[in-house]
Amino acid sequence: MQAARAASCRLRLLPAPAVCSRRLPLPPAPAFCRLLSYALMNKELLGSLWRRLPRKVRHWTARFRKERFTATAAAVVVDEAGRVLLLDHVFRSGNGWGIPGGFVEAGEQPEAAMRRELREEAGMEIASAEFAFARTLRNPSQIEIIFRCRPAGHAHAQSVEIKSAAWFALDELPAGMVKDQRRLIERALQDGAKPLD
Repeated sequence: MQAARAASCRLRLLPAPAVCSRRLPLPPAPAFCRLLSYALMNKELLGSLWRRLPRKVRHWTARFRKERFTATAAAVVVDEAGRVLLLDHVFRSGNGWGIPGGFVEAGEQPEAAMRRELREEAGMEIASAEFAFARTLRNPSQIEIIFRCRPAGHAHAQSVEIKSAAWFALDELPAGMVKDQRRLIERALQDGAKPLD
């Protein structure tokens, strides 16, 4: 009788998928089947068990289940004359010209990362910054946060990554500049149709 109950419990709980030609063995105890059946139907119990796991176990379980990505912050810096700051990057594809920005470090806020990158790459502080938009990239897995900014001071190449820094009118952007960089500038300025103060 007990074997019949265990067999029926196995059939009710975990039927073999149509694509699988064999069944995995389950523990024979009907009490285990009842507990598993109860747990699967009771989300509150599952939540309670999850919360009782050590924090590190929950963290690592969630971390391995989620896709990893990097985060970057960049700035479309516009001066009083309506010119955009571009940096000639050593490692950037195309002719190297593009907006300043870089990776957000662990625990760092995106705006703080953007300000840090501007200081490191162009020796410049920002008078005002406004969120323009964010976008995701599939390859590499990345989220980019773009800010619209007003400068406080002058820009000059300050990092080994940067060949030079220059201001360009929107209709005089460097020839050969990557189309993606042009689109970022256009979108940041279009979304901010109102002038920056």
